[in-house]
Amino acid sequence: MSEISTLMQRYGSPLYVYRLDALERACSDLRSLLPAPSVLYYSLKANPHRLLARALRRAGCRAEVSSVGELDAALDAGFDGADCFYTGPGKTDAEVADALARGVRRFSVESAGEMRRLGRTASAVGAEAIALLRVNGDSAGSTGLRMTGAATQFGVDEAQVMADPGRFTDVPGTRLVGVHLFPISNARDEDSLIDSFRASITLAGRLRDLAGLPMSVVDLGGGFAAPYARPGERPAYPRLGKALRAALDDELPGWNTGKVEVAFESGRYLTGDSGQLAATVREVKRSREQSFMVLDTGVNHLGGMSGLGRLARASATPDPGAGATVRATLVGPLCTPADVLGRGVEVPDVGTGDCVVIPNVGAYGLTASLVAFLGRPAPAEVVLRGAEVVSATRLRLSHEPISDTPGSEEA
Repeated sequence: MSEISTLMQRYGSPLYVYRLDALERACSDLRSLLPAPSVLYYSLKANPHRLLARALRRAGCRAEVSSVGELDAALDAGFDGADCFYTGPGKTDAEVADALARGVRRFSVESAGEMRRLGRTASAVGAEAIALLRVNGDSAGSTGLRMTGAATQFGVDEAQVMADPGRFTDVPGTRLVGVHLFPISNARDEDSLIDSFRASITLAGRLRDLAGLPMSVVDLGGGFAAPYARPGERPAYPRLGKALRAALDDELPGWNTGKVEVAFESGRYLTGDSGQLAATVREVKRSREQSFMVLDTGVNHLGGMSGLGRLARASATPDPGAGATVRATLVGPLCTPADVLGRGVEVPDVGTGDCVVIPNVGAYGLTASLVAFLGRPAPAEVVLRGAEVVSATRLRLSHEPISDTPGSEEA
């Protein structure tokens, strides 16, 4: 009996399995690609599981968070508030005050209005917020998910910064120290990733020279790709480090002597290949000359990327071993035609009761899915160190009474 089958007998089906060894290997690989010295943030949006975040903290990462819940997860994993970088548009005064109270000082700022609100909130609690201005530059990479170079909810357009930089540099309660630049996500093509980073580094130099922005911290974001819900390996990016060092030397001289802190962020590259989703085939059926493989898991457990079309290529491997394959549509147990994990994909030729495994789902898996839809229980999540189970948990959702309202009164 295979390891996965043994775990499913013990913890049930469906089942997420995370491997800390793979996680740490990914972190080491990414570190080897980046210029030294540099800071690496783990983006908890990819997977906020406490043990995964804790392992990355021990590997030297800081935490990038975008909500109260992610901050809770980061602190629970052992990060200090000072280790956390709070990002994202639409931050409320209440969540900023909460973050400040828990020791967070570094914030990404998305607009002049947000800078003023951040300053007021920090002043009210007697703190100073350290701000990185997120800037929407004029160019972006050609592959991956573009997050700049066009109209976007993220950041401030470069032209707006140039027109009135004082709106960001002279705000009581804040201290602007640099920029947050994140033009692309999930860039599988190395040339596109390099071009994106070069454009960001050039933009940082331009904002320093022409707008007079302080530039002691430059967060270049990420963009590092990983396969999702299909077989494959993380990209190697063999030319990235040399290209980054050359661009930093040209635009930000002294970056490697402590004059400029250079930071990067990653979620999927660090966690993607650490996770698998094991499921059981409930039925294999035919409809109008098409084959459907009905699983006991669906978009409620692996649905976060379906809106981007990423699950159209999802595939599964048999457990154990390889065998004959067929072309079929992978569907889940939900009573909606939207519950599709992959259409017309190559899948193992297995039958009712057999186990299949969807690989590379350590990032944007369970917590990026429609967990509450139709009220099915979440799968168990098992964390392995080698062959040893170090944790087995299950996510639960429930209604909780708000403090000033009755919790059990019948309507």
